[in-house]
Amino acid sequence: MTAPLRPRPSLPRRAARVLAAVGAAALLVTGCGSSGGSGGDRDGGAQAGSSGGTRTVKDATGTAVQVPEHPRRIVTLTQEDLDAVLALGLKPVGITNGQGMDKPPAYLADKVKGVDVVGNLLQPVMDKVVAARPDLILAGDMQDQQVLKQLRSITPATLVTMAPTDDWKLSFRGIANAVNSIDKANEVIAGYEAKARKAGEDLGANKGAAVSIVRWNPDGPSWMEKKQFASGVALDMGLKRPKAQDKDGNAHTPPLSLERISEIDGDWLFLSTLTSDGEKALKDVQEKPAYKDLNAVKQGHVVTVSGSVWSTRGGPLASEAVIDDLTKALKK
Repeated sequence: MTAPLRPRPSLPRRAARVLAAVGAAALLVTGCGSSGGSGGDRDGGAQAGSSGGTRTVKDATGTAVQVPEHPRRIVTLTQEDLDAVLALGLKPVGITNGQGMDKPPAYLADKVKGVDVVGNLLQPVMDKVVAARPDLILAGDMQDQQVLKQLRSITPATLVTMAPTDDWKLSFRGIANAVNSIDKANEVIAGYEAKARKAGEDLGANKGAAVSIVRWNPDGPSWMEKKQFASGVALDMGLKRPKAQDKDGNAHTPPLSLERISEIDGDWLFLSTLTSDGEKALKDVQEKPAYKDLNAVKQGHVVTVSGSVWSTRGGPLASEAVIDDLTKALKK
């Protein structure tokens, strides 16, 4: 299986990260308390630092990091970090562009007007990060140790916020703990879950429909496993996955050949792309008989959605966008 968005680390590195995250009860939510110690549980329980205005948290690798009790100048290096910070009512002082883009993700653009861009996804320009004067850097699933070393020379409060197996809710709670807002995070997640349930119940004839969720790559389509972000949102709405896609995991399949294109069929087909090459490949295949023979195509049940939302590791604001997309298409 291929990763939902960014390349996964090699197996030894990934195993080490997962073991660190699980064994240490990691992610950001795990360790919190005074500036001189660590502890706590996965759901937070953060307490204000007793000296120096700092707190100790653990990041997604299990590393204990001291962070400001109330960060004021946050830099985010991934869309997921940005989504989480905005959902908590905070505005960062530095952000990166979206995946494969030269600008922030469209669904967040209105919320980050005037915010300095410090580089591309997980590729910060160090001079720009320095100029932002961060007191907290949220580094997503950054694995480049040299880059992390440089970031930590700018501020020791630099955290890896995502491990390979984390879903968006776990990462979000961790980020919230890092900014001392775990209660707010729990409120946001409860609101999302209520919205998803209500939206699913109001779908009429399409309630419980089998939805195929596919990213079209230059080499062909890849359907998303059940624990991948957009799939999880659909399941939270009470929707189902087609039989061929009813498999656990949080990744995409490798690109499928035209001979296996039937695997992407369903009651409804939601298609996204991330690059212009992917868009061209999709346009080309739409003229082929194998594509036209899909049941969803024959029924007019094909919906194109934004890959910068659906094909990411997700966040609170992205999840609401997916609910809105599904509702708009399915509610009759």
